Amino acid sequence: MRLGLALGYWGRGPSPAHLDLATEAERLGYDSVWTAEAWGSDAFTPLTWIAAHTSRIRLGTAIAQMAARTPTATAMHALTLDHLSGGRMMLGLGLSGPQVVEGWYGRPFPASPLTATREYVDVVRQVLRREAPVTLDGRFHSHPYRGADGTGIGKPLKPITHPLRADLPLLLGAEGPKNIAQTTRIADGWLPLYWSPTRTDVYRASLTDLPDGFMIAPMARAHVCDDVAEGLLPVKAMLGFYIGGMGHAARNFHADLMGRMGYEAEARRVQELFLAGRRQEAVLAVPDAFADEISLVGPRERIAERLEPWRKGPVTDLLVTAPDPHTLRVLAELNG
Repeated sequence: MRLGLALGYWGRGPSPAHLDLATEAERLGYDSVWTAEAWGSDAFTPLTWIAAHTSRIRLGTAIAQMAARTPTATAMHALTLDHLSGGRMMLGLGLSGPQVVEGWYGRPFPASPLTATREYVDVVRQVLRREAPVTLDGRFHSHPYRGADGTGIGKPLKPITHPLRADLPLLLGAEGPKNIAQTTRIADGWLPLYWSPTRTDVYRASLTDLPDGFMIAPMARAHVCDDVAEGLLPVKAMLGFYIGGMGHAARNFHADLMGRMGYEAEARRVQELFLAGRRQEAVLAVPDAFADEISLVGPRERIAERLEPWRKGPVTDLLVTAPDPHTLRVLAELNG
C-alpha cells in the first residue's frame, strides 16, 4: 500500500504549512500529494506550485469538479501540468452534488450522472490520446456543439500541444454503487470519500473484476496524539459539514453513504441539527465509532494496530490528511 498526502482545499486563505508538508512527504518517500476544490481555491494552481518545489512525488487532484470546467478545459489543465512536472500528474474528477453544481457553478446538475460522467471521461481521454479531432454526439457534452443556440460552424479540433502521456491516470470520486461500478470500467482508479477497512462488504458488489493496476485510494485523517477523543474532533467536524451541509436535506450523497455504512439514523440526526443551524451539536452527534473507523488517530501503538487492516485489504493508496510532519513520519515508518 502506497502512501499519499491529501491537502484538500483552502479555507479562508492558503495554508502556509501545505508546501512544507508536501516537501516533507516527498522526503519521507510518499508516492503522491493531492489537492482539492469546493467553492474557493481551485485544485490545479496549488498543485502546480507544489510541482515547482518537488521533483519526484506524483501530483493528483482529489478531486477536481467536473462542473467547474468543460472536459476539454480540464484535459488542458492536466496535460499542461503533466508536461511541467515531467509526467507526474494524476487527474481525479468528481461530479459534486446538486447544491454545489447549481448553487456555485450556476448550471444544472445532470439528470443522468452516470451518463454525464462517462461522456466527460470520454472527451478527456480523446484529448489525451490525440489520435483525431475530438468528436462526441453526447447528451451532456457534444463536440462540436450542436445546440439550437449555436452557430452550426463549430469544427472538430485536437489539441495543439502534444500530451506527454496518452495514458495519464484518471481517477473518479464516486459514492453510489452504480457509479462505483462504472468507475471500475472507465477509469484507472477510484477515490472513495469514506473507507472503513472493517466494512469493505459495503463496496464488494461494485468492485468485481477489477482491471490490473486499478487504484483504490481513499482519504483518511491521520494524527499521532495521546487523546483519541480530541484527535477525532476534526474528523467529526468534517463529517458534520459533509453530511449536514454538503447537500440538500432530500438529496445528500454523503449522508446516504453513511447510512449504507450502518449509521442511517445517526446521519439523519446530523443532517437535522446542521440544517437547523445547530452546527456544533451536529458535529458532536457524529458517532465517535464512525469517525474512528475511517481514520487513524491516537498514540503510535494504536495507529500501528489499526493500520494493518488497511494494508491487508484492497486499498492500493492511502491518502492521509495529516496536520504535522511527525504524523507523516510515523505513518511512513509503520508502512515500511
